[in-house]
Amino acid sequence: MNPDFLQYQAQTSPYPLGMEVSHAIGSYIYDTNNKKYLDFVAGVSACTLGHQNQRVNEAIKNQLDKYSHVMVYGEYSQSPAVEYCKLLASLLPKPLEKTYLVNSGTEATEGALKLARRVTGRSQLISCQNAYHGNTMGSMSVMGFEERKQVFRPLVPDVDFITFNNEADIQKITTKTAGIILESIQGGAGFIQPQNDFLLKVRKRCDEVGALLIIDEIQPGFGRTGKLFGFQNYNIVPDVVILGKGMGGGMPVGAFSASAAHMDLLSDNPKLGHITTFGGHPVIAAACLATLQEITETDLIPQTLEKEKLFRSLLVHPLITEVRGKGLMLAAMTAHPEITNQVIFKCQDKGLILFWLLFEGNAIRITPPLTISEEEIREGCAIILEALNEVQLIIDN
Repeated sequence: MNPDFLQYQAQTSPYPLGMEVSHAIGSYIYDTNNKKYLDFVAGVSACTLGHQNQRVNEAIKNQLDKYSHVMVYGEYSQSPAVEYCKLLASLLPKPLEKTYLVNSGTEATEGALKLARRVTGRSQLISCQNAYHGNTMGSMSVMGFEERKQVFRPLVPDVDFITFNNEADIQKITTKTAGIILESIQGGAGFIQPQNDFLLKVRKRCDEVGALLIIDEIQPGFGRTGKLFGFQNYNIVPDVVILGKGMGGGMPVGAFSASAAHMDLLSDNPKLGHITTFGGHPVIAAACLATLQEITETDLIPQTLEKEKLFRSLLVHPLITEVRGKGLMLAAMTAHPEITNQVIFKCQDKGLILFWLLFEGNAIRITPPLTISEEEIREGCAIILEALNEVQLIIDN
């Protein structure tokens, strides 16, 4: 591991993986020793089209030759951002017609929470236990995992929590509630899908009491679950949808979309209700546009469900208790975090990149690029089974 990496770059944990990256292309990352690693994580669901996608790269280079940053968000009309928001509006259900472009998923969450309070004039926000919506102060306030946020308190007040898929808890949404924020599939909690029309019932309750339904698509979005957005699997239309990760083809970006009537409230009374210098950056927006065009003009989205079937058929082992998730947002569950840890480390040694989930220690994250081939899926799953067999021998002995 490069000692300068530890000395000069702030870390997120005491034990980073520390791979020194040389280059990456397609579904593979190469280290500085030219060792090849098959990537089953895709930058934690961010590299939707794999590494060095030609269409995305060309869009970035073409835009760089025209102009980069010229003015703070919302003042100048810059065609990459305009074209992207227009295409997105055509793909989102009505009335989600206006998009605010920002720099990351957590900033998109911040904007969505502010919008809920601005629209309703109420203060209460509701989230779920084990939810993750980002790590800035507002986003952390709606994180449902006290261990990760207790040392940073006090956070944003008037936040309450319910349990995902608990229908009785829906009654906690009242006329005091500005908005409830939910992931269409809970990510950090273990890739948990809604059950028994849970999202539809939350939607109905929000309509009854005048609260906004905010759906977080930062992980499930952009084709990963067999639909462009995860919520489209559950027959609902949110008031606000939060976007990030996979929308930029590996570039840093976030966004939140809502109706024009709601979104316009951020521009007046007060003016500058939400502002950002680099949101809508033309180079990033060009990458987003190319990514969205590639996803929607090909058969990548329906392919995710076929690739899911292949993963499920291959990931059969006594140490795998179940495979959770949908499409290419999958988690292979083991009986104990130590099994998960050993498999992830062994697979990296064998040339396969896997990763953890934030709050569910038993889960092995499997979120490859949508462009992953069947041959690469078989290659990676063979490595996982080999690692599991080695762990099984350790357990048996």
